[in-house]
Amino acid sequence: MGRPFRRQSERRQIARPSYGGEREPDSHPTPGPPAFVQPARVLLPSSEGRAPRSSPGVVRSPGRPALSTGRPVGTDVSPGAWVAAALRDDRSVASLVPPVFEAYARVLHPAVRYAGDDDVDVRWDEVAAYNGTTAHRLMQWPAITGSWEYVGEEDQPDVWNDSPAEGHLPAHVAAALATLLAGWTTTPQECWFGWCDDAATDRPHLTLPTCDLLLRSGPITLAAANFAPEPQEQSAAVWWPADRAWFVATDPTLMSTYVGGPAGAVDALLGAPLEVHPASPDDPIGHDTDLVNPAPTRF
Repeated sequence: MGRPFRRQSERRQIARPSYGGEREPDSHPTPGPPAFVQPARVLLPSSEGRAPRSSPGVVRSPGRPALSTGRPVGTDVSPGAWVAAALRDDRSVASLVPPVFEAYARVLHPAVRYAGDDDVDVRWDEVAAYNGTTAHRLMQWPAITGSWEYVGEEDQPDVWNDSPAEGHLPAHVAAALATLLAGWTTTPQECWFGWCDDAATDRPHLTLPTCDLLLRSGPITLAAANFAPEPQEQSAAVWWPADRAWFVATDPTLMSTYVGGPAGAVDALLGAPLEVHPASPDDPIGHDTDLVNPAPTRF
């Protein structure tokens, strides 16, 4: 099992899955969903690798396959078939979290301010206040900072040094989330975790709209584990308990994580010391979906 994240290590490389093609630096689009919801399936070995897709802040080690981890992998992805069957084929929260739950929440990944050797979390509402923009439940990082250049590259040193991680739930946030959600499942010791590994083409994958995932089971504490080879770091893309009481999803291109579950669990999450907003399955997702703040400037 990989080493859990350290707070200081968030300054290092964050691994991302590759998708093929190149990302436009000023638009940060997300790959479109398939025309229909695909069930779980096994991907056959392929002799052709997919070209890596560029993303701000991503550093890959030369000669190392993207996200090749050596973490134990299950051989049966059928426990995730219900997820693939339930996800919608649009760019909404329901394309990430099955629209079968009583309530939903959006957990914002914190920005980071350096304080000597320590990393201090910076809330989005603090950044919005600094920039004179509006904090609201659908806010997006480029809009509250006012520029696309603040997605993974430039900083505002008076308030933050590292932008929120894209496609990666920081370990200390994942641990806090797991601790809370453990009280809302009867199977905290039996959960499922999915993560992207482009190098593992000979292993069974769960096919979801945003990524093909390896799958394994384990206790809820694995939510804070590293699913990428060091020195890269990558959280699980999805995780849920065997009793399906709730579901957590971190899209590879987003700076927030979505949770679906009982209303009581979401209420508890909204009251936790994390930056959390209520969400809906119909909420749009993506860096360009903030309709309250002015459109951010381009590079």
